[in-house]
Amino acid sequence: MSTQKFSTAALHAGHDVTINGGTRAVPIYQSTSYVFKNSDHAADLFSLAEPGFIYTRINNPTNDILEQRLAAIEGGIAAVVTASGTAATNTALLTLLKAGDHIVSSNSLYGGTYNLFKNTLPRLGITTSFVDPSDPANFSKAAKENTRVFFAESIGNPKLDVLDLKGISKEAKAFKVPFIVDNTVATPYLLNPIEHGADIVIHSLTKYINGNGTALGGAIIDAGKFDWANGKFPEFTEPSPGYHGLVYTEALEEAAFIGKVRIEGLRDHGAALSPFNAFQIIQGLETLKVRIKEHSKNALELAKWLQEQDAVEWVNYPGLESSKYHKLAQEYLKKGQSGLLTFGVKGGYEAAKTVVDEAKVFSLLANIGDTKSLIIHPASTTHQQLTEEEQASTGVTPDLIRLSVGLEDIEDLKADLNEAFSKIKKKDLV
Repeated sequence: MSTQKFSTAALHAGHDVTINGGTRAVPIYQSTSYVFKNSDHAADLFSLAEPGFIYTRINNPTNDILEQRLAAIEGGIAAVVTASGTAATNTALLTLLKAGDHIVSSNSLYGGTYNLFKNTLPRLGITTSFVDPSDPANFSKAAKENTRVFFAESIGNPKLDVLDLKGISKEAKAFKVPFIVDNTVATPYLLNPIEHGADIVIHSLTKYINGNGTALGGAIIDAGKFDWANGKFPEFTEPSPGYHGLVYTEALEEAAFIGKVRIEGLRDHGAALSPFNAFQIIQGLETLKVRIKEHSKNALELAKWLQEQDAVEWVNYPGLESSKYHKLAQEYLKKGQSGLLTFGVKGGYEAAKTVVDEAKVFSLLANIGDTKSLIIHPASTTHQQLTEEEQASTGVTPDLIRLSVGLEDIEDLKADLNEAFSKIKKKDLV
């Protein structure tokens, strides 16, 4: 783990400038494969007797620098990058789970993750119980003999609930299962879940870490603290038939999980990150601290302004004193509460759709974390596949509008929304 502070690690971790021509910028190693010195060298790489590069589906020099950098700023021992945030979630879970296993998850999830847990994983024999995460004890109450993972988002999207990570971690430890936290919305600058007991951290690098909507990517970061030999995970303590009888806990010790993610998860599921995308994401990571502070500042100011608008029914942002998550935000998100906010407009479903249609500076699209401001109506888009009851459990109401507040001048953002609100009145929707 790096001893460098965040700003330094985000710029330097993992990159040895004394090799490869002394490049100051991280090079793009756009190669599928790597030449072995001889047959013995190849054999040593495949047997893990020697570190090195074999095939870009498993590892790549550009990706390796990004992985070291992410592990450094999240406080983990190692990381694996993947083709998307969803690929990171799926690869992490399928590395751990098998048919017959069970997940306990927060019900406050990104719509794609909810659908993965509710509809796709059950086809593989993996089931999920969704719980209200506001009470950490709900995780243990829903746990079964076959439960193998507790899962949550540090800031739920789009509910924007801030979770008591320490409390949920305590429940996970009592049940001897790993606690996986998706930290996409908070980012490693605002919050490090590992400091509060998370065992594995997931990111959609597509969002704030890349920061400009140009590259898909995901990451899995291992805290290196979970006891995989506690009896619940025989795949880590018994010879692996998929890797010449390797026993992960013996060969890789604290890195057993992240090692298995790479040499079995990436190899078998193939969700590798393109080196070019890794390069793009590294560029974004270098300015994450500067950007996320400004995202948070703009979002808080806009949230306060929205509270004063006649067309607005309610506003949800953890940085607001009126938020029921404000106390937890003060504990876990002291440096800012990120750039997402939600609000409801008077006039309900049709009025909300009118606002997102009429906004001009805000772009109507399905993404978050861009330097440009984004807007969407989740009930008709990202959470459309959920039932009304499921939408309600994830915090999605018919009138809800989600904003990903960008880095534009705040007065222009206010003016854009004000103009959109005026169109509601013209259509007599309020």
